[in-house]
Amino acid sequence: MTDRYLPAPGVEITHPEWSRSATIYQINTRQFTAEGTLAAAAQQLPRVRDLGVDIVWLMPINPIGEVNRKGSLGSPYAVRDYLAVNPELGTLEDLKSFVAQAHELGLKVILDWVANHTAWDNHLVTDHPEWYARDWKGEFTPTPWWDWDDIIDLDYDVPEMRRYMTEAMCYWVREADIDGYRCDVAGLVPVDFWDNVRRELDEIKPVFMLAEWEARDLHVRAFDMTYAWTWNDTMHHIAQGKATVEALYGFYAWNAKGYPRDAIRMMFVSNHDKNSWDGTEYEMFGDAVHAAIVLSVVGEGMPLLYNGQEAGNEKRLKFFEKDPIEWREHPMADFYRSLFALKHATSALWNGAWGARMVNVRNSAFREVLSFVRADDQSRIFCVLNLSGAEQTITFDNGPHLGAWREHFTQESVELGADSSMTIEPWGYRVFLGA
Repeated sequence: MTDRYLPAPGVEITHPEWSRSATIYQINTRQFTAEGTLAAAAQQLPRVRDLGVDIVWLMPINPIGEVNRKGSLGSPYAVRDYLAVNPELGTLEDLKSFVAQAHELGLKVILDWVANHTAWDNHLVTDHPEWYARDWKGEFTPTPWWDWDDIIDLDYDVPEMRRYMTEAMCYWVREADIDGYRCDVAGLVPVDFWDNVRRELDEIKPVFMLAEWEARDLHVRAFDMTYAWTWNDTMHHIAQGKATVEALYGFYAWNAKGYPRDAIRMMFVSNHDKNSWDGTEYEMFGDAVHAAIVLSVVGEGMPLLYNGQEAGNEKRLKFFEKDPIEWREHPMADFYRSLFALKHATSALWNGAWGARMVNVRNSAFREVLSFVRADDQSRIFCVLNLSGAEQTITFDNGPHLGAWREHFTQESVELGADSSMTIEPWGYRVFLGA
């Protein structure tokens, strides 16, 4: 029986206070600027902060393996040295400066950490070959079933390797003053390892931990936030006409009952994996992209903005080569800025147990239109999303949506009563604030 069918455990860690209403921004440093360096990226931090971003996530900053490298530059997730900075990105001093400049702007910085595997030419291969997993022939092995032949797996049955990895993670918090980690394929590493790492990191400073995984028990003692992969997949299926809104009810029911109340889920319409391998948000969501973004911010969870989305980036960024983002002024920047400001100002939209639960408001087109209220003692919102390619005129059952509202995007005041109806264009959205 999978953990989604078992009673939800409680959260024993304490989220850092600064994550209360936070949003998160991912930097693919190689593609973020023409230079592809940390120093150049630091110059863009004021612009990132102006979007309403609170947490900056840097993709792996470590040197990249050369043996069995993919492409000419390799994958940042094939780590050659856990205690060094990739010279293509800059120096340790450049990283420290990046973090210091971010902190001056009120931003927090988390590093991408790859604990499951290393590059073939990581120095640990020769220094400690006994720390690696082996296949049936006794040879080093990549993670089974994937095409990750540029990396080999570590063996978490070895206590000395666990100790090394823990101390390496503590090093960057102490040395560079980073604020936590995004942990690659976190579910492929034992939970008890992460539990101990979180305890030791919190002894240095309060950290924020993001797991690239969806298992709910990671939230108990290790991670503040997990990926909402299922949400993204469901929204994509709806946008492609392969599912209806009822599929989202399944996700939100699972999230509400199967996960701890104080768990934070990361909501996204793009990230480095989706953009490079599956398609841009425009390819994935088409005309539904704005509605999907609205739900990622106004629904439960912390929204992610992947670098370039604010510029309306329409290309798949190459993963193993230099392929800089083509920056331009674009309406998407203001769209995100408006939504992030709404999240910060509206306590019902805050993260984890700080925010309010989504309460479904049943409507007459419930297979095409999602409508819900989030409300606490200080604020309330009513969100209506037409997740279909046809105009919908709807009425609502009795519920917490009744009363006076102001629509966020148009600033129009409305009064919703028991006999009110609403017409929404294809893939349209309305976000009402309690008047």
